[in-house]
Amino acid sequence: MIIPRSDREAIYQYLFKEGVLVAKKDWKVKHPKIDCPNLHVVKLMQSLTAKGFVKEQFAWRHYYWYLTNEGIQYLRDYLHLPSTIVPATLKPKATRPMTSTGGSMRGAGGDGGDRRAMGRGGGRDDYRAKSAGAPGDYKPSFGRGGVAE
Repeated sequence: MIIPRSDREAIYQYLFKEGVLVAKKDWKVKHPKIDCPNLHVVKLMQSLTAKGFVKEQFAWRHYYWYLTNEGIQYLRDYLHLPSTIVPATLKPKATRPMTSTGGSMRGAGGDGGDRRAMGRGGGRDDYRAKSAGAPGDYKPSFGRGGVAE
């Protein structure tokens, strides 16, 4: 399929910048992040998949593509980028802020909190301590629902 050079470069630039690309399996719409038809995105990414430059996943009417190391090098050569520029997937993630006690915010009542205090009244120990089960004289019957003899 013939894809205009401007669309090809826009797709390659976005793919290199993010390191991943998602497209819905709908050929009649424009891609929400890139200003080009979704069909051009899918067909261009199929070509890169065949060359081994991206890995493809498909789930729930969406394509997911991930750049490989060979794909990063190919896009660097195609877009004439220096080796100091890397995709967002290879950049180190920002760490969580530390509290004054040295732990993360999760244990100090931040977004996680103490799980035992959450819920309807207790943690695992309370759940396991309750004796629940069938009475001692219970005899299950298997079959058509008749009375056990």
